[in-house]
Amino acid sequence: MMRVLLIDDTPEIAELLSFALRDHGYDVAVSGFDPGVCDLVAAGRPDALVLDCTSFDMAEMLFDAVRGEYAALPIVIVSDTPEKADASLQRRGAEHVLLIPKPFTAGHIARALAQLLNQAPVTNPPNP
Repeated sequence: MMRVLLIDDTPEIAELLSFALRDHGYDVAVSGFDPGVCDLVAAGRPDALVLDCTSFDMAEMLFDAVRGEYAALPIVIVSDTPEKADASLQRRGAEHVLLIPKPFTAGHIARALAQLLNQAPVTNPPNP
């Protein structure tokens, strides 16, 4: 089972998304916004990271911190400013990252994770 670290600054969304990703077959650890993200990655050793922060600047800060130590870690970033996020990621030459614009479903996140982790996506999840 693939391990995913979900960082979301909205506890209610984090809870719903974590349940949905578990339904898609992922082992999910959840954290709120935490500048010590590298410590979380080191402790949990996830196969992928999902960043869903209210502000892209918050996600960008976490992305930069993780990329400094974990360059190949697959990352899904959820953003309500996808144009800004895409431009920022392109400037960085970001690899192993997929951007999901808001609004989104857990199915979008699960498909992005499957793509990044080179897995076949679950075809009929119980709660898309």
